[in-house]
Amino acid sequence: MDKQVKILVVDDEERIRRLLKMYLEREEYIIEESDNGEDALKKALEHDYDLILLDLMLPGKDGVEVCKEIREKKATPIIMLTAKGEEANRVQGFEAGTDDYIVKPFSPREVVLRVKALLRRATNTAYIQADTTTKDVLVFPHLTIDNDAHRVTADGKEVGLTPKEYELLLFLAKSPDKVFDREQLLKEVWHYEFFGDLRTVDTHIKRLREKLNKVSPAAAKMIVTVWGVGYKFEVVNE
Repeated sequence: MDKQVKILVVDDEERIRRLLKMYLEREEYIIEESDNGEDALKKALEHDYDLILLDLMLPGKDGVEVCKEIREKKATPIIMLTAKGEEANRVQGFEAGTDDYIVKPFSPREVVLRVKALLRRATNTAYIQADTTTKDVLVFPHLTIDNDAHRVTADGKEVGLTPKEYELLLFLAKSPDKVFDREQLLKEVWHYEFFGDLRTVDTHIKRLREKLNKVSPAAAKMIVTVWGVGYKFEVVNE
């Protein structure tokens, strides 16, 4: 029997938590709740959730702070919920390491669809199709990306990435030596076009390099900055 999906819903408004819980439980997900940042952070670090729905405006620690602190320890998929639709808040959320963003007021059905989509991207074996004779694997010196299992290994050691970090690495690795500017990466990886502050990409590249570097400095060097343009994936044959 498949393991049931466990989701943490964090919002200081009880009616929103109750609404999300009702819709998500229809999908047979196990739902736990939190109404403040400190409690949410404690639960997120002590338990292994498959996904966290995290409100931006919380009493005590806000959602951005909670997200940042979770990201220091875990790669749990996070969807940020917020009443603020301004671009600056979206960027702030993505920089903190959130994987998706939903602006209030939202349709509960849309939330369910976004949750399902993110779980599909984040899961390893649950969504592999029956025919796995042709494996979807990219192999480079020092780095292997197994797209069937959503697993990255560098010099034989597994690297824990968030769904967005994984998608960014996979996108670059599928086109070695091709240079992508930040706007292209935002559009292709985040599937969202917004203008102005492009630090979201830089922050994720930095975090991705740091994680690879802890395991394999050679693998980290494959993500190359092309000054004044953007980034590319370069195969290193050391």
